[in-house]
Amino acid sequence: MILHRKHISHFSWLLFYFFSWIPMAAAQMHPQVPGSSIVFSIHNFGFKTGGTLAPPQGDIQFNPDDLSKASFQVTIQTASINTDNESRDEHLREEDYFDVKKYPQIRFVSNSVRSMDKQGNYEAAGTLTIKDISKPISLPFKAEKTGNGYRFSGSFKMNRRDFNIGGSSTLSNELTVDIIVVAQ
Repeated sequence: MILHRKHISHFSWLLFYFFSWIPMAAAQMHPQVPGSSIVFSIHNFGFKTGGTLAPPQGDIQFNPDDLSKASFQVTIQTASINTDNESRDEHLREEDYFDVKKYPQIRFVSNSVRSMDKQGNYEAAGTLTIKDISKPISLPFKAEKTGNGYRFSGSFKMNRRDFNIGGSSTLSNELTVDIIVVAQ
């Protein structure tokens, strides 16, 4: 079979079209367990205490050159709470705290991402849902390019009572959440 210039030209455009879609398809990333962590800290009777939750699962779209298409849609399994004390962990899984049987996931869905400076600092505004209570939240984070993905790190404070966690316990109302997500 002999290809004419017209066919070669169409074939070239077809290859260009196909390969131009590859980077856009690769823009969707997923959190990776190795290297990712969620750590929280809170004061109880004046002492700082805390624990971890399993890294998030979900979909991340991020391209610093086009933040209009950036999005974070992630969930965290509430039963994964770990304070290095099994009886405390079981207590935190009960109804007064995370009620993991009824509410197995914490969810964050962004509605915008904006650059804060030229050093890789950003802010994702969106909705945080815990125990079917949804609140707007802004999450500041740093994005660092890693091979075929990104390493996102950030820290924010939240009021546990906004999400009906812990009732009238002696815990401080404010807790700090530190997040590292390696996404590919």
